[in-house]
Amino acid sequence: MLGRPRGQRPRGLPAYFSERQHRYTSDRGRERVPVQAWKKDRLVEGLRLTAGAACLPAICLAAYLSLPLLGPALEQAALLSAVLSFPAEEDTLPEPEEQEAPSAPAELEDAEVMAPPPSYDYLEKLTPVEKEAPAAPIEVPVKPENAGSIQRRTYTTGNGSAYIPLEAGYIKNCTTLDTASILEAVAQRPAFAIQGDGTPEVLIMHTHATESYQAMALDWYDKADSARTTDLTKNTCAVGEVIARQLEAGGIGVLHDTTLHDYPSYTGAYERSAATVKAYLEKYPSIKVVLDVHRDAIQTDSSTMVAPVTSIGGKSCAQVMIISGCDDGRFNMPNYMENLKFSAALQAQIETDYPTLTRPILFDYRKYNQDLTTGSILLEVGGHANTLEEALNCGEFVGKSLAKVLLALKE
Repeated sequence: MLGRPRGQRPRGLPAYFSERQHRYTSDRGRERVPVQAWKKDRLVEGLRLTAGAACLPAICLAAYLSLPLLGPALEQAALLSAVLSFPAEEDTLPEPEEQEAPSAPAELEDAEVMAPPPSYDYLEKLTPVEKEAPAAPIEVPVKPENAGSIQRRTYTTGNGSAYIPLEAGYIKNCTTLDTASILEAVAQRPAFAIQGDGTPEVLIMHTHATESYQAMALDWYDKADSARTTDLTKNTCAVGEVIARQLEAGGIGVLHDTTLHDYPSYTGAYERSAATVKAYLEKYPSIKVVLDVHRDAIQTDSSTMVAPVTSIGGKSCAQVMIISGCDDGRFNMPNYMENLKFSAALQAQIETDYPTLTRPILFDYRKYNQDLTTGSILLEVGGHANTLEEALNCGEFVGKSLAKVLLALKE
């Protein structure tokens, strides 16, 4: 049969056959034979088959009548008939076998579909949660009309015989004791030793815990600001916590008390902090060192504050001042020289590690509960004109140097 039902695909044609384009392609998109050429070949083949079928009876009759004479010819005719009855093998388009198409490599599977390129419009539709939130701008407060001024100064040493040089750093001697006796005392090892076994050996506390700092570095301050807060992350307790972490990192057992001894009443703060220290000493007799961490308040007049500041490793840092009390018979503090030995050792270590970080030790007739141990000192970390960041930076370096001093006293 030469024809085919209308709309039926010719035998051997793949599914991707396009009458409009007059060509067919394989499932891989590779162009085969143009359709018009294919139809012409099939027409020639049909005519050849029809002619062969019409001649077949005459050939057979002649062969039969001439059988005795044409035996060999009959055999040739039979072969010729067989040849003419079937199309040539190379002209036949075989029906493709149903078989599973080979799987494409993973990286090419999507390419077969010829999908459109991906859209990146979704990047513009991300919610704020999915995007990295920009840092909130720092809001600079409005300067009040009656604002005071802030000066920034680095303290080293002063003039006169009151300043006693140490191996590194200075002592400002405000007592009647002579320089020779002081130098003789601080050349000795402190009276206590450190175990370094993790038991609590250092207590950090705050008699004036609510003392706070400036929020940012400005050249003015608001006179209405009390420079005090009960927020433990913004007052001297934050500085004490930084020091405590450095001691823990050095393997020193430390306790940090954040009791607000000066709140709600400032009066009586030292009596309350003394009770706190005594309670800790009773519960933890292993404590050797008591650090009372404060911040100073330096003013040249009623409208000018001074921020003691320096730069350590590119960081702006508040300077620290150690206060070591002396007894002139009024304080019942016979071991005050032991505290001074420890203060001098810490001063020298800090100045060796971080030059200019300290102000000279204040050795004066003060008590500050330093009668309770032989390792009691008061730290003034910066002043009320320093920023909180500067105070925290100072606390980090002080803690590192203190850990070195204590580990050198390990038994």
